[in-house]
Amino acid sequence: MAVVTISRQYGAGGKTLGKLLADRLKYTFADSTIIQRIAKEANVSSDWVASFEKEAGSKVSRMVSKMVSQRLVDRVLKNERGYLDEQIYLDYLVLIIAQVADEGNVVIMGRGSQYILDDHPDAYHILLINNAENRIKFLIKNYKLSDRQAAQMVNSEDRRRANLYRKLGKQDYDSPILYHLVLNMAMLDMSSAVDLVHHLVTT
Repeated sequence: MAVVTISRQYGAGGKTLGKLLADRLKYTFADSTIIQRIAKEANVSSDWVASFEKEAGSKVSRMVSKMVSQRLVDRVLKNERGYLDEQIYLDYLVLIIAQVADEGNVVIMGRGSQYILDDHPDAYHILLINNAENRIKFLIKNYKLSDRQAAQMVNSEDRRRANLYRKLGKQDYDSPILYHLVLNMAMLDMSSAVDLVHHLVTT
C-alpha cells in the first residue's frame, strides 16, 4: 500500500516518470484525478480548478479576480452553490491528497504532496531536478513547443510552483532533506530513473 510523491522542477520529466512508474507498479497515477476530486468537493467544474491551478498567483489572475463580475463567475461555476478561492482550494487539496494516500498504491504528482504526506509511514518522496537548458530541451522534444514557448513555460511554471509553496508556508521545496531520492536528470536517462524509484519502492 505504498504511496509515491513526485516533485519536480518543471521540464525535468516528473510527469513522464510518474506515469511510467505507475504503469510498472500497477499503481494509480493521481494527477488530473486530484483536480476532478477537488472540483467535486468544491462543487465546481474541473476546468475551473485546472484554470485556477494554472493561473493562481500570477499578476494577471490577481488583476482579473478583482475585476471579474459575479455574473461571469456564476456562468463558470457548475451551479450557484459552487465556489473556489485560494483558501478553499488549499483546504481541499490537503484533504484530497490525504484521502488518495490512504487509498494506497498510488503515485501522486506534485501539489505539495511531499509536505502534506511528510509523516505518512508508507510514503516515498521523489524529487527530479535538471538545469534550465535541459528542461527547455525536454519540453521541445516531448511537447512539441518552440524554443521560445518552452523557455516561457519553464519560467512561468517555476514562478507558479514557488507561489504554491509560498501559500503552503514553505521555501525549502528543493531541499534534498525532504526526499527519499533526488534524481538529477542531467545525469540520468528516464529508464534508469524509473528503475531507481521502482527499486526503492519494492525492496
